[in-house]
Order: sequence, then structure tokens, then C-alpha cells
Amino acid sequence: MSATRYARNGDVEIAYEDLGGAGGDPLLLVMGLGVSRFWWQPGLVAELVGRDFHVVAYDQRDAGESTRFPDREAVHPVVALFRRQPPAYTAEDMTDDAIAVLDALGWDSAHLFGHSMGGLLVQRIAIRHPGRVRTITVSGAMPSDAGGLRLLRYLRPAFLVRASRLRFPEGRAGDIAASLALARLVASPGYPFDEASALAVAERDAVSGVRDSRAQSRQIGAKWSGGRLAELRLPTLVLHGTEDQIGRPAAGRATAAAIAGARLVLLPGVGHDLPRALWTRVADEVRLVADRATA
Repeated sequence: MSATRYARNGDVEIAYEDLGGAGGDPLLLVMGLGVSRFWWQPGLVAELVGRDFHVVAYDQRDAGESTRFPDREAVHPVVALFRRQPPAYTAEDMTDDAIAVLDALGWDSAHLFGHSMGGLLVQRIAIRHPGRVRTITVSGAMPSDAGGLRLLRYLRPAFLVRASRLRFPEGRAGDIAASLALARLVASPGYPFDEASALAVAERDAVSGVRDSRAQSRQIGAKWSGGRLAELRLPTLVLHGTEDQIGRPAAGRATAAAIAGARLVLLPGVGHDLPRALWTRVADEVRLVADRATA
């Protein structure tokens, strides 16, 4: 892993890291709600580098080592989805952060791979900045077109209740314990839980956002006023676990149905993570969709 670098979008600094594969096709990784780039498993990254990708990952604003915004009233992230209040920033601002990273790298365009809320964001980056995006891979995400109450048809409330009940002591040890507990909650039921890898993620994540509900609320409360998924005209891969604890498979189906020519891959036994046993397959699928763009 290389040293942390920073791109600028106005007053916001976005931390990013070159994960290897220089000279390959540019691939930008976008992780989910509240968590940092360190949640991308090194083994999966190695598989992507082995498919001739130059891989870079970044921390979204309000996560990891990127700029954090001032705390506001404590609001549960789910409540922030539906509450009418002035946002700290917009979803458009968040898409522009990714473009700032591309600019800092000198990449005129890139393939995008987003997981969870990162999967939602790559849809919006492609809509807002179509000339900068070659392909998108959407993993375990909501469709961009679903907002407000429409999201309820895709969410699994039981997970949200369980996650909200997690309690851990303050400090570094509590952060690691919380991250490990979250990893267990979203682990794939059809595959063995890889506790060693989950613990390594928690220990790498020096600035944990797992328990920062205020930052999560700001991210999830960022309003999107952009276009629709039907506007996209680029190769798209949609991955979704059949046992995803947060979003029902219908979310992946809806995303794929809205984008002409999108490839939907439902992963049996997979939760809201990407288990080790599937890293080779996932990397192959990402390579296939990238090759479609080249063709």
C-alpha cells in the first residue's frame, strides 16, 4: 500500500491511495456509508490488479482521512433519509469528490466499482459526469432512482434494528470491536466468516466511522437532484447477494432493469459483503464489463 494522498474539491480534502497496477486500466473503488477505503479487502484488490487494473481507492467526505464536517443534531442515519432539513452537502458534491480524485491522478476517465452506498454513488457519478466514466460496477446497493419512501421496498428493517442496538466502549478497542461486530452482521450466510480478515480491516482503519452516526447521517442525508438511471449509456455490472442483510435483491434487479444492457449477477448465499471465495469471480466479472467498454 502507498502513502495517503489528497485531492481537493473546493475546501474539502479527499484522501486516496494507489493500491497498485500502474499501467493497467484505471479503476476507482468507492466504499460505503461511513467507512473508509480500508474496508476493501487486499485480496480482492490483488485479484483486480491481476486483471490488468490500476486500482485506486478513496475515502468519501465525512469518512476515513477525508475532511469531516461539523457535528449537528444527532439523528439516526435512517431518519436522515426521510427528514426534511438543510443538508450539510449534496449528493452532487459527493460525486464531484470522485472527479477531484481522477483529476489529481491525471486520469481523464476510469472504471468505477462501488459497494453499498459506494455502489449508489457510482451510479450518480456516471449520470453527472458521463464523459469521465468508462463502466460502473454496482455491488450491494440501492438504485439511484429510489428516494424517500420508495427506498422502503428495498430495505430490510430487521438489520437496521439489530445494528442500532450495538454498544461498545469508547476508544480504539471499542472501535475495533464495533467494526468486527458490523463485519459479522453483514457476513455472507453461505460462506465461513473470515474473522482474521475482518479484524485486519478493523485494525487498518485508523479513523473508524462505524459508530459515527452523525457523519453517516450527513452522508445519507445528502440530497440528489440529478438525472435518472435511464440516461446511462455505458457498460454496467450489478452484483447483489441473495442474502444481503441490508438491501433486498430487488434493489439490484431494479438498478439493472433501469440501465439499458446492464448485466445482473445475483450471488447465492452472499450477504452484504464480498466473501473471499468469490474474489476471483468478482474480479473476472469486473474485467468482463471493462472489456465491453474497450470493444
